[in-house]
Amino acid sequence: MLEVVLISFAVLALLGVVLEDVIHVNKAKVTLFLGTLAWILLFIFQGQGEQHQQVIDGLGENISEIAGLWLFLVAAMTFVAYLNKKGMIENLIYFFLPKQISEKALLFLTAVFCFIFSSLADNITATLVSVTLILSLNLSRKKTLRFATLVVFAVNSGGVALITGDVTTLMIFLANKVTITDLLLLSIPSFFSVLLLALMLSVGMKDTIEIKRHITEVRKVDAVIAVIFLATIVCTIFGNALYQIPPVLSFLFGMSLMFLTARFFNEDQDEDSILEYIRVIEFETLLFFLGILLLVGMLKEIDVLDQLVSVYEVLPPIAANYLMGAMSATIDNVPLTAALLKAGISMSAPDWLGLTYAVGVGGSLLVIGSAAGIVAMSKIDGLTFGSYLRYFLYLLISYTVGYAAVYYFSTLMMG
Repeated sequence: MLEVVLISFAVLALLGVVLEDVIHVNKAKVTLFLGTLAWILLFIFQGQGEQHQQVIDGLGENISEIAGLWLFLVAAMTFVAYLNKKGMIENLIYFFLPKQISEKALLFLTAVFCFIFSSLADNITATLVSVTLILSLNLSRKKTLRFATLVVFAVNSGGVALITGDVTTLMIFLANKVTITDLLLLSIPSFFSVLLLALMLSVGMKDTIEIKRHITEVRKVDAVIAVIFLATIVCTIFGNALYQIPPVLSFLFGMSLMFLTARFFNEDQDEDSILEYIRVIEFETLLFFLGILLLVGMLKEIDVLDQLVSVYEVLPPIAANYLMGAMSATIDNVPLTAALLKAGISMSAPDWLGLTYAVGVGGSLLVIGSAAGIVAMSKIDGLTFGSYLRYFLYLLISYTVGYAAVYYFSTLMMG
């Protein structure tokens, strides 16, 4: 009876995520409530002795994993929140944009920017910045939708190659399924698939666009903190590859340098304390992850996740991973990835890279399948489930080609 109740909690949480716009209850609130309640019931009804100790150990392991993820995201998002507020990101965009540019060229530049920026920042920030740029161009609704579709796909594709860019990539890395150097192999195939989508979407675009620049004055302290952010990313990659330094430790160290730098330049004032930027990050997203990961940990505790493994018993990993990516367009990729990791699936390194790409990019197939899609839909009038679906074939082709290229390239490079 307890298992039925707990499984129903997971189903209700999933429905809460999918139907958020219908029930008007924030998905973070739903998942956090059900996730914590599920563990409380486990403690009350799981019995005493060895079973009770297993629940204690299980929760301890679950909380430890969540803490590592949370702290890493807090550090990374604080960097981005600061640089975005100070206009550094906007300045970077206008630095590369000419005063006049063709629509096709701008489409490809948008693809490149979204791909690179989402590797360094979280995909929500990358989407918000890109959508703001698109809306400032005053394009027709049809062309705006094309740009928005490209943004969603490019942002999700760019994030898969670095642990700073996508939560699912970070989760797979923290589970020791791939290394940072392995993940870098995803860059070329992912970028190729983005360019392919841009090529298909650019058909029929012939006009020229005038770019209105809005340059913000760059202070010395902001430039130094931007350098610290980039240095933190580079040191995280090399530190982990050479000395197995946990990425969360490197990013917390980088964040501490940011705080000290602001103080050194006498910019850490009461009216604009740099510590305040921790408070403006997307805590809603972090709480959602917390609730979801608690629910997935609970499902592992009652042995429900074994059912996911059955797909891999019927199909080879290359086919199963592809389907899991497509499934992430309807089921949030965070709980899906967490469930797969908890299920104890055994695969080769190229297969894990294939899964990393699939769950990171597969959500782009539907506008509701990723955080980037939800953010874009909330900001652009006319971008709906139906209007985004018009480009489903283009998206499916790009996703399929990218997935095949990832598998081929990783197999070739890793043997």
